Amino acid sequence: MHRFLAALVLAASALSPLPAIAQALAPPAVTAASWTLVDATSGQTLASQQAGERRDPASITKLMTAYVVFGALRQKAIVPSQMVNVSERAWKAEGSRMFIEPRKAVSVDELVHGMIVQSGNDASIALAELVAGSEEAFVERMNREAKRLGMQDTQFANATGLADPQHWSTAADVAKLAQAVVRDYPEFYPLYSQKEFRYNNITQPNRNRLLWSDPYVDGMKTGHTEAAGWCLVASAKRGERRLVSVVLGASSDRARAAESQKLLNFGFQAFDTVALYQSGRPVSTLKVWKGAEREVNAGFLADRYVTLPHGRAGDLKLTLEAMEPIVAPVSRGQRVGVVRVALDGKPIAEFPLIALDEVGLANVFVRAWDSVRLWFK
Repeated sequence: MHRFLAALVLAASALSPLPAIAQALAPPAVTAASWTLVDATSGQTLASQQAGERRDPASITKLMTAYVVFGALRQKAIVPSQMVNVSERAWKAEGSRMFIEPRKAVSVDELVHGMIVQSGNDASIALAELVAGSEEAFVERMNREAKRLGMQDTQFANATGLADPQHWSTAADVAKLAQAVVRDYPEFYPLYSQKEFRYNNITQPNRNRLLWSDPYVDGMKTGHTEAAGWCLVASAKRGERRLVSVVLGASSDRARAAESQKLLNFGFQAFDTVALYQSGRPVSTLKVWKGAEREVNAGFLADRYVTLPHGRAGDLKLTLEAMEPIVAPVSRGQRVGVVRVALDGKPIAEFPLIALDEVGLANVFVRAWDSVRLWFK
């Protein structure tokens, strides 16, 4: 007995993921050291330049600081109303600050706003110390989360983004992190659209210029140091579609906003994102050997989208390849095949196909008969 792939051609009026597609569309000229544009709905990279180059991420680091803090909030290890005594280390933090003071306790909610809206280094350190006991221990958690999210070219040395030889990331990794914040913590994401925050009688604006100039932009984070240049992660949503741009090493505050806007406009105008499959709905019914049921429904446990050049949806070809023979027992979620997507004869995407139901073993007579049939198959 051996395994083989049986190809079944599906009727196609659907879509596609990348690499070849992006190469066919020239992105606008972007003046920055490195950048990337990602469709967060499909997860596809639409355009990029030097996106794998390690760079100083500056205060974009605080996306990961916030990600870890959001996890602590959801787990109720800390609560928004909790009052925090400010350490001298947090109070004396260099760089941007929300101006917390050692003699005045501050709430977790205020610290989170100060970290996100005001990009406060003091707030970031205070939260790190609260969650993990020390900034050093908190940074260990940041690096663990980075690895878990697949950020293979990222290493954090602090919770603030202050320049350090052991502190780096890439545009591609930052895009993964930004998508994770939106996807994993939707209840906290609206904080990134807040235009200003007042604490200690000081009102500071959000440094993301696009929040004022583009009604579709609803986050995310700026960064700037002498080593990093001017950086901006921007996220915009039109309808059900969300794009994330990452611009690292621009020449000025104005430039990072302008270059990000170019990328977002390009993504929305040049590409379409279409729902390919809905979660839980069968794509096909596949034969099961030695099972109490003779067939199993196959599909996906998450919605599947693809992004392709504007107007090309009808040119796509989808092929389902079932992993045969499928032998009971079959567990729900077990991989049973793959759906491949091609455009103009070139493969551009694939999605693992899984069993939507469980199939137990048949009785001994059915199993014996199927064993004989499989022997000669």
